[in-house]
Amino acid sequence: MIVWIVFIAFVLVFLALDLGVFHKNDHVIKSKEAGIWTAIWVTVALSFSGVIYWLFNTGLIENPTGLTPNNAVLKYITGYLIELSLSVDNVFVIAVIFGSFKIPPLYQHRVLFWGILGAIVFRALMIFFGVALITKFEWIIYIFGIFLLYTAFNMLKGEDDNFDPKNSFVFKQIKKIYPVTTQMHGHDFFIRRMGVKAATPLFVALIVIELTDILFALDSIPAILAITADPFIVFTSNILAILGLRSMYFLISRMLEKFRYINYSLVVILAFVGLKMLFSHYIELPEWVSLAVISISLVSGILASVLIKEKTTP
Repeated sequence: MIVWIVFIAFVLVFLALDLGVFHKNDHVIKSKEAGIWTAIWVTVALSFSGVIYWLFNTGLIENPTGLTPNNAVLKYITGYLIELSLSVDNVFVIAVIFGSFKIPPLYQHRVLFWGILGAIVFRALMIFFGVALITKFEWIIYIFGIFLLYTAFNMLKGEDDNFDPKNSFVFKQIKKIYPVTTQMHGHDFFIRRMGVKAATPLFVALIVIELTDILFALDSIPAILAITADPFIVFTSNILAILGLRSMYFLISRMLEKFRYINYSLVVILAFVGLKMLFSHYIELPEWVSLAVISISLVSGILASVLIKEKTTP
């Protein structure tokens, strides 16, 4: 339990420093700053694999699935890469939400900060119940596998390409429950006009992003549970990937067109993980196979995006 407390404390301390020190004053996040922070978070996440090895080697963490230190590290890295790759699709949706509600770049980091904080809480709950379900009902893994294949199929068809946040069910319900203004008021989520308190576009965008992340978690949590049911590995790999999502957004949101084929990489990853879950009781793949499939899929999607664009550019 002490290990969990220390990790959660580390996350909370960094989040406090993030908003209270590093980004105390609202400013537009430039590509250089986003690149530096993305590199920092990727380095922190990959370096944490050393902590995973140490914890499992010394027995300081519970090991309900009986993992060796080396296998625990492989599962952690594989899980982290899955979460990181699926976060790319999240970036596309966040960009659409910000554009739809006309959120200025100056305030986007603040919205994402609170969105990430809420995502950590919701994902922790989903991981807890997801691990409990798989542990108690082994057959639930087949449900997760089918769901991931269905998600991959929908992603391949591009059903979400015409997503408009202002026409979404969530936005319509918010307007029914609480007054919404179209006016911005600095970085405030609420304003009071003529004695009436109303939500600004910042708050509406925050709620839509929060609920959208929950929908994405319905894909990502089962995906990492296909790799391991160890709760600490699932939680840490998921949270460290989420923490790097903000800087990743500011880094690649300006290059969405350049990575237009990355969605096909995500389709392959989700389909592979779904099939792995369905056949988990019949075929046991070495962990390096999963790691290789994920890495090759991501690299292939990036290369295809760059090379095909170069060929079509006069």
